[in-house]
Amino acid sequence: MLTRPFQTALKHISLATGAVVVAAAPAFAHLDPEAHGSFMAGISHPIFGLDHVLAMLAVGLWAAQIGGKAIWSVPAAFVGTMALGFVLAVSGLDLPFVEPAILASVIALGLLVATAAKLPTAASAAIVGVFALFHGHAHGGELGSAGALQFGLGFVIATALLHAAGIALGLGIARFAPAVTRILGAATAVLGLTLAFG
Repeated sequence: MLTRPFQTALKHISLATGAVVVAAAPAFAHLDPEAHGSFMAGISHPIFGLDHVLAMLAVGLWAAQIGGKAIWSVPAAFVGTMALGFVLAVSGLDLPFVEPAILASVIALGLLVATAAKLPTAASAAIVGVFALFHGHAHGGELGSAGALQFGLGFVIATALLHAAGIALGLGIARFAPAVTRILGAATAVLGLTLAFG
C-alpha cells in the first residue's frame, strides 16, 4: 500500500501531467485575436505551446529547488527578459536560432531540475533570462493581427501563472518526495529532446 506522502506526490504529478496534456492538445492551438481578443490570444500563446509550458514549469520547479529569494527572483528574471525579447521582435529586430534556443531551454532547464543544480541566485536568473529572451521573441514573432500591448500582457500573465504552478508543484513535492521533482526534470529534458528530434 502506498504511503500518504507518496499518494500526495502522485496526485501532484497527475495534475501536472494533465495540465501538460491539455496544453499540448492540438485541437486548441492558439486563440484567434480577431475572434477572442488580443489579450486572450496572448494568454493562450504560452499555455497551448508544449515547449513553452515545459520550460516555464521547469523554471518554477527549479526556483523551488533553489529556494530562498530565488523563488521569486528567478521567475521574475524570466518574465522580465521575455518581455524584452517580445519588444525586440515587435520592433523588427531579429534573433538567430529562436526555435532551437527554445527547444534547448526545455532540455537544459529539465536537466537543471533533474540534477537539482544549486547555483547562485544571480547565475540562475541569468540562465533563465537568456532562454526567456528567445521565448519572448517567439511570442512577438507570432503576434499576427493582435494588439501588441494586450497580447503582451496576456502572455506575461500566463507565463507568471505557469511559473507559479511550477513553484507550487515543486514546493508541494519537496515536502513529501523531493526525488519526484528530479524525475519531473528528467522527463522534461526527455520531452524536450523528443520535440527537438521528433
